[in-house]
Amino acid sequence: MRKMYRIKPWEDLTIQDDYMFKLIMGVKRICLNLLQGILRVEIKDIHYLETEKSMGARYQGKGVRMDVYVRDDANTVYNIEMQVRMLEGESLFKRTRYYQSMIDADLLAAGADYDDLNKTVIIFICPFDPFSKGRHIYTFRNLCVEDKKLELSDGAIKIFLNAKGTLNDVDEGVKAFLDYVNGIVCDNPLVKEIDEEIRRIKKENEERVSYMTFAMKMMEERKEGFREGERQGLAKGKAEGKAEGKAEGMALSIRSMMEKLNFSMEKAMDILQIPAAERAKYAALVKG
Repeated sequence: MRKMYRIKPWEDLTIQDDYMFKLIMGVKRICLNLLQGILRVEIKDIHYLETEKSMGARYQGKGVRMDVYVRDDANTVYNIEMQVRMLEGESLFKRTRYYQSMIDADLLAAGADYDDLNKTVIIFICPFDPFSKGRHIYTFRNLCVEDKKLELSDGAIKIFLNAKGTLNDVDEGVKAFLDYVNGIVCDNPLVKEIDEEIRRIKKENEERVSYMTFAMKMMEERKEGFREGERQGLAKGKAEGKAEGKAEGMALSIRSMMEKLNFSMEKAMDILQIPAAERAKYAALVKG
């Protein structure tokens, strides 16, 4: 049975929702302070990459990006995403590989030489523990298997933040932020600023309209994908069966989201709730 996609009411959006998360991280002071807390380094300034295209579109056109993509004053590039559910198998971890390839492709397309590739930090914020070790933060670099003190200096770092952590392994501000992801508001300055900004945004009718436009487009794209799949299934005839027709329809829905809403293939599959075991099949259909 087809699963219905329902639009979450504007008033119910929280920091966990992609749309609201992107708006909040679009406030430079908040994004910069959060990055400084996570990395425990001083960052003088950040610049939003593709800001004019993505934020200026206000989610109404092809410029939409559901992740946060910034560069700091030391030319380190950051990709930050709110990941609200644990994907099947190793999909969550392999997604960092996909993000890394996309960032590197963007940098190389901009004229960078391999030797000049920026240092990159991919950050996933999770309201669950992806490794079940109780840590608030898991930082990964490429190390030599035979000699753990030997690090491959490729400049690539992946960080998973766990809002369910129990260890004392992050500073007070990051801990307060992760508690806020879980719905707990405290007197921490960063959390108070984020909470006040969300309240302010929700009062803006323009943002409400932009959100509804985005959500309705996404819902219509999904419906159209299913409708087209059903039409294609009929066209293929009984010999190929309904299952193949539905698969073609789902692939069309993914492709449509990628082309019309500028989603990555992974993001489209997440929205359509495609199981990890079936993603390779749909990826082949989309590319074919």
